[in-house]
Amino acid sequence: MKAVIQRVTEASVKIDGAIKGQINRGLLVFLGVGHEDTLEDVEWLGKKIVQLRIFGDAEDKMNLSLQDIQGEVLLISQFTLHASTKKGNRPAFTEAASPSIAIPLYEAMIKLLEQEIPNRIQTGSFGADMKVSLLNDGPVTIIIDTQNKV
Repeated sequence: MKAVIQRVTEASVKIDGAIKGQINRGLLVFLGVGHEDTLEDVEWLGKKIVQLRIFGDAEDKMNLSLQDIQGEVLLISQFTLHASTKKGNRPAFTEAASPSIAIPLYEAMIKLLEQEIPNRIQTGSFGADMKVSLLNDGPVTIIIDTQNKV
């Protein structure tokens, strides 16, 4: 499971011109599910996301987590995080999970985040053509791959 996490002051996702999800201060998380990912990856990554200390404290040092600041999450599924560009110029997505694997794990992540930060999670729609807008704060962008936990 791969995540690109961006600290934002605001973010939104539109589908067919209508806003599907919108947040203020918090994290925009692009989530790519691989065919080897499991519920253990969801649990590990979900807890990492809400506990990641990347928000400024009173001295403007990155010491506070999403939980500490009562921040929000906009979670967007993005299979293209598993793109391979080793051969030619057209990306291959063979490492991305099929929808039968990815959808339940994406939904499990939503459920876990909702438990950790109740009423502060918004999402896109799995497989939809989405238009994502954000105002990156910092900028701060973190990439996490659950296949590289150690």
